[in-house]
Amino acid sequence: MDHEIIKQVREWLEQGVVDLFLAYRITDGHPLPHVFTRDSIGEMKELVVGSALYPLEKIAWQLVRLHPEATVGLPVQEGDQRALKVLQAWNQIEERRIKVLPVAAAPSLQEKVTGKVKKALGIAFHADLRDLDRLEPWERFSRWMYEFQKCIKCYGCRNICPVCFCTECSLENADLVGTGRLPPEVPLFHLVRAVHMAGRCTDCGLCEEACPAEIPLRVLYRKGNEIVKEVFGYETGAGSNLSPLNLLGKEVTLEPKPI
Repeated sequence: MDHEIIKQVREWLEQGVVDLFLAYRITDGHPLPHVFTRDSIGEMKELVVGSALYPLEKIAWQLVRLHPEATVGLPVQEGDQRALKVLQAWNQIEERRIKVLPVAAAPSLQEKVTGKVKKALGIAFHADLRDLDRLEPWERFSRWMYEFQKCIKCYGCRNICPVCFCTECSLENADLVGTGRLPPEVPLFHLVRAVHMAGRCTDCGLCEEACPAEIPLRVLYRKGNEIVKEVFGYETGAGSNLSPLNLLGKEVTLEPKPI
């Protein structure tokens, strides 16, 4: 662990710069999310940052909801920063409530390898969107249906997502996505989630890593972001400006680009 990071966190807590610092703590040999406070400075030697596959940004969002007056500090890599920008753009977290400690990026996801069957019938991991657009509509539909039918509706993609913050999830609405059926209604489950990810997904890869059915979710959500960028000129996670899909009040201030 970088001693400079521990020193900085200790100073922030002792000086009251942050009330809570969210990072990872080695527990039984595993890095698990942990909240450090001024009273737990003695645990700092077990603080780690980087490679654990738990989105701290989502936990930070939950913490500021539970502690409305607290300032939360957390280590952020480049991808974490994009997720925080998205949460700010959707009015889910105030910038003043978060104190970020930039840390070097650490690889944590294994490179996905596309097998022969997926190449022949489905969508390759890291598929080029332009190549997919060149396919005939029936083939593109067939390939995505091949992927969606493998879903076991474990909700892993939703649960791990750092920018999935709805208090009432439409994917749990029995009128929309029925219970007791596997696979879930194809392709409704994943199309509903894809709509929610448009203009929100930061391409962190955690959903795809968590998916036991190996559905190429990053490709699907990249397409949604591409459409939002083409229509509105909005780049997800690039800033904290209001998302064009998050309209507040009666006045619309963002207009689609002429096609």
